[in-house]
Amino acid sequence: METLVIHGSPGSPYVRAAVAVMVEKRLPWRLALMTDVALLREPAHLARHPFGRMPALEHGDFVLHETQAILRYADAIGEPPPLTPAEPRAAARMNQALGIVDAYLFEGATKPIGFNRLVAPRIGAPVDEQAVAKALPAARHCLVVLESMLIGDYLAGGMFTLADLLAACHLAMLARTPEGRDLLAERPRLADWLARVEARPSLQATVPSRLMAA
Repeated sequence: METLVIHGSPGSPYVRAAVAVMVEKRLPWRLALMTDVALLREPAHLARHPFGRMPALEHGDFVLHETQAILRYADAIGEPPPLTPAEPRAAARMNQALGIVDAYLFEGATKPIGFNRLVAPRIGAPVDEQAVAKALPAARHCLVVLESMLIGDYLAGGMFTLADLLAACHLAMLARTPEGRDLLAERPRLADWLARVEARPSLQATVPSRLMAA
């Protein structure tokens, strides 16, 4: 099979998820590093992702953007086992969790806390302490909701799904911040789930520092 090329920065939980699903599905992949945010506005990248975000995927002449679309595509073309439940209610729970990550966890925790604590210092941007403090109630609520969704071992029930993969990439980033560590300490079941998911080979292989060296 032709190599799938993921364009993005290893520090992005969305990029990490896009690479991790390739590992899960045993697909040939390559990360095209974008370590300068200015590259997001270059014509070549805007042709791949018209909104100037990451990741973007190239698979031969097929180009795809939006992380959920990339995850679902990889799940469809990769090797078993599937990462999407066949049972309708379990699939709906997976989709619900994916929506929570994109609409609430990213906006309420990853963006205001993760960016300010981890990304801003690296790129020489000022840390917005007010934004971090303001985000804490929403971030806490997201973790409460996600923990409440745990049925058995995973977010959609008894099987590891795309929702677990994407949520873990965001929460692993959050856990690298002092605020995230405190929030996860309040939610032991969610912290145990995160530890189990992070132990998977796909998450071990996509630690940002390893992706930088890949």
